[in-house]
Amino acid sequence: MDCCVIPLRHGGLSLVQTTDFFYPLVEDPYMMGRIACANVLSDLYAMGITECDNMLMLLSVSQKMNDKERERVMPLMIKGFRDAAEEGGTSVTGGQTVVNPWIIIGGVATVVCQPTDFIMPDSAVPGDVLVLTKPLGTQVAVNAHQWLDMPDKWNKIKLVVSREEVEQAYQEAMFNMATLNRTAAALMHTFNAHAATDITGFGILGHARNLAQQQRSDVAFVIHNLPIIAKMAAISKACGNRFGLLQGTSSETSGGLLICLPREQAARFCAEMKSCRHGPGGPLGQEGAAEGQQAWIIGIVEKGNRCARIIDKPRIIEVPPRGSIGGSQEGGSNNTNTPSPSDIQSTVVN
Repeated sequence: MDCCVIPLRHGGLSLVQTTDFFYPLVEDPYMMGRIACANVLSDLYAMGITECDNMLMLLSVSQKMNDKERERVMPLMIKGFRDAAEEGGTSVTGGQTVVNPWIIIGGVATVVCQPTDFIMPDSAVPGDVLVLTKPLGTQVAVNAHQWLDMPDKWNKIKLVVSREEVEQAYQEAMFNMATLNRTAAALMHTFNAHAATDITGFGILGHARNLAQQQRSDVAFVIHNLPIIAKMAAISKACGNRFGLLQGTSSETSGGLLICLPREQAARFCAEMKSCRHGPGGPLGQEGAAEGQQAWIIGIVEKGNRCARIIDKPRIIEVPPRGSIGGSQEGGSNNTNTPSPSDIQSTVVN
């Protein structure tokens, strides 16, 4: 599971707790702080928990930084982490700071809750569909952005993408990583989700396999659609699939939730996600928050031996960065509409 769930001695309550930390992967210290906090909270959200009682911050200051760098970078990173925690309805009350060769940021999220507050990730049944709440491709976008200043690497991808497109993809990836999965967690209860996990270091396929292995029923997850930040699939191909993006093994940071939903509920879940306002633009439900987040039906749950796979020729859904026009599906029409469960069912490869 994404969190530990510990029954307490008092009143049928459970302690739910998670921790995570990592090294910076974007240039903006403030956004890095937000991403780190969103990543920690995402483990709670993957279990349908929308409230967090307390957060601790884990921070490592690099001994290679001079005083000026430290005074500029670290307060921004701390502020980003705290702001994201506040957006999630919680606060940072303590933690630990150390000095070592690397910058590290992370945290611990804790909540005490009733059994009805969380959804155990083990109840998927044949006939469910798989929904993903953020596009894939963050690892490719971050690396491609670094390659803008590395001629040997840039020369490998410049024929399939422009510098402007790389910059737009990087900004989109950064925004997505900093967006909390809190709205999706709340809607999991509304639409009777059967199981969920968040997509991070093992990639979409790795986490789908982990989730499938947790199920009580004999099921298999079959992924038919891969929503990917625009141009990242082309970059991955140009690099000889070094990231494993199209194979589902590319690492993600603070990715979306992969949710098993009843077939009849999935389209409404996606529509509700789109209509909600949330994200780093402002607190959930408040004026100034970002526009609704897109979600996609990406696969089906069928009878099987608790495994997961991607079909041989999945539909690649190009997700355009905010502010750009269009988007396309390989081999399909120029749109990014969420495929219906019936669309997915018709593409099953026997």
